[in-house]
Amino acid sequence: MHDLQPVERLDIQVLVDNVTDTLSSTPPFVTREFALLQRQGMRIMAGAAMCCANHGLSLIITAHTAAGPRTLLFDGGPVDYAVERNGVRLGIDFGTIGAAMLSHGHWDHAGGLPRAISMIVQANGGRAVPLFLHPGMFRPRAQRQPDGGVLPMDPIPAPAEWALLGAEPVVTDAAQTCLDGAFFISGEIPRITTYETGVANQVCRPSDGADWQPDPLLIDERFLVVHVRNKGLVLFSACSHAGIVNVLHHARVLFPGVNLHAVMGGFHLSGITEAIIPDTVRDLGNFGLDLIIPAHCTGWRALNALERAYGEKVVVPSAVGKRFTL
Repeated sequence: MHDLQPVERLDIQVLVDNVTDTLSSTPPFVTREFALLQRQGMRIMAGAAMCCANHGLSLIITAHTAAGPRTLLFDGGPVDYAVERNGVRLGIDFGTIGAAMLSHGHWDHAGGLPRAISMIVQANGGRAVPLFLHPGMFRPRAQRQPDGGVLPMDPIPAPAEWALLGAEPVVTDAAQTCLDGAFFISGEIPRITTYETGVANQVCRPSDGADWQPDPLLIDERFLVVHVRNKGLVLFSACSHAGIVNVLHHARVLFPGVNLHAVMGGFHLSGITEAIIPDTVRDLGNFGLDLIIPAHCTGWRALNALERAYGEKVVVPSAVGKRFTL
């Protein structure tokens, strides 16, 4: 845990997110999609030139260290075409991505990852890319429906399948650093709050042919941390099924005495979890965050509640194509 090395600067390119927003004003550390597209040669405003929003999340995170930049792909969004379309339009150099992480075993974070891995390997001369995976994410999963039936989820490829795609699977539930200590990947997240109880209608098959069993906690979910010098920790929580407050509590335990500068990702406060918005918004105030960057599954009700509580200098929404520099 203490192998995490402070970095000088952090660039976060939003490759896939649920929403597109090219017009809203942004603070100086955020570059909007339009500006990035123009830098890449867009000369006519047209739908064909734009990124596409999609239900999922994928971030390209570059930590600038004394030894040079280190880049990690955090999830791959839901589908191959979103990764390729947006990556090409944003001018992403996939060959610079040195590692990838799948935060948890859900299709909206894994579906575009095979194409992303292929693009990385094609661009880097054929070198396998380390891909960090939790051993619990490969079980068949589904959502229990109101009528008692189940709606299966697209399965997560097994480690051997990832290897065939060009990845170097690193399958473990242990916390670790990667890319010369620039990034910290958490272990399993302790659940300590009373209200962050996971996904009530999720089920899984513990083994082939077994009956569907309740699987609300998503124990395979993990978060990512970068320490930006003179600012503090930047946390990335892709879906926060464990609860974003639980995530922050665990980060504080792991890195005592280090400021929690920013948290970014999906906070999963939409749908059936809208009921915990008041508790979550209240308790986020206990961490002294300088920035809260909601994305993906946070939901508009939670986004509005966060902005009302902490103001627009702290709450800066994500959108596809945006680039954050911290």
